[in-house]
Amino acid sequence: MPVFTCHKNHVGYNGEGFVYPAPLTTKLDEQEVAIIVNFPSSEQLSHLGEFGLIRRIAGRIAADDSVVTGIGDDAAVTALTPGMQLLTSTDMLLEDVHFRRVWHDPYRLGRKSLAVSISDIAAMGAIPRWALLSLALPSGLSLDFVDRFMEGFLSMAAEQGVSLTGGDTCSSKTGLVISVTIMGEQFPERIIRRSGACVDDDIWVTGTLGDAALALQVTEKGGDTSLVSRLLDPTPRVSAALELARFGYATALIDVSDGVLADFGHIAELSAVGGQLFVEELPLSQQLRAEAAVITANPYQLALSGGEDYELCFTAPPANREKIRESMKKCGVEVTRIGIVTPPTGVFALNGDGSRFTCLAAGFNHFN
Repeated sequence: MPVFTCHKNHVGYNGEGFVYPAPLTTKLDEQEVAIIVNFPSSEQLSHLGEFGLIRRIAGRIAADDSVVTGIGDDAAVTALTPGMQLLTSTDMLLEDVHFRRVWHDPYRLGRKSLAVSISDIAAMGAIPRWALLSLALPSGLSLDFVDRFMEGFLSMAAEQGVSLTGGDTCSSKTGLVISVTIMGEQFPERIIRRSGACVDDDIWVTGTLGDAALALQVTEKGGDTSLVSRLLDPTPRVSAALELARFGYATALIDVSDGVLADFGHIAELSAVGGQLFVEELPLSQQLRAEAAVITANPYQLALSGGEDYELCFTAPPANREKIRESMKKCGVEVTRIGIVTPPTGVFALNGDGSRFTCLAAGFNHFN
């Protein structure tokens, strides 16, 4: 199929070092998005056909100098910044597994589809650059839905400086299937892996935990919550990750998608260490505390194992504490020290008195 590209901000060299593309500091509102991508919706998806849909998307995307070969060929050709390595990750979102169309509007579904993939690149301390989007569309899906989905997808791409360089479309006999492949780049010495945590490192997390999990519980029951945007429209922590990578503050890094207890467990496994997470130090939003009480949910259970936070969890030597706080403050990102890396005796959540907190779920796992 032909590939398609969109505009991004480029990495440049200023004579002293590389200048990274700065993601927009605020989300684009729908009027701003309409200026960037205006999809008329007079045709039906079935009448438009696969290649008509591709042309519809491609015709509204600006060129990008980093894409050497784009529309019309069988594959895109992209140019890495000299000295950097390529990072690649992929994510799938399946209807009635990851989302439900009855409560996830297409605009925010498009944004989230790209955001969760960008978060994987951020979790390596890298710069998100290019994306591939593949869609399996049910026959009854309206063209309006696809148009709004693409508006959301491209608004997130514009905010984070990502170029859409290709993809695929096909029909689906069941629900909507979304597959995103994301590519990023970074100097090899700045890439942060899960395998670098050391005993006695601090464990940190950005933002707040558990908001999306509570929003999911409420939304699934047909209720309303002020936290719904944390579930439907998460923000990948790219700027915070690039700060950690630039200065070498973190020894290991991961994004929190399955719950911080499970996700730190991945760091512990690959680093051959253990860990203690201090329950009373977990950062909880005021909205979570208030709304959890209404639905009789334990906010700490949600924070530890709820998932879909898309915050960063990382480890760092104690000597870096003030540097980390200052660098995250410059990014406008809250950061909290929530635990300590231990010898490889397991990963546990601890109450304030040192006793073990009983976590009722181990984190999200597709096959459990």
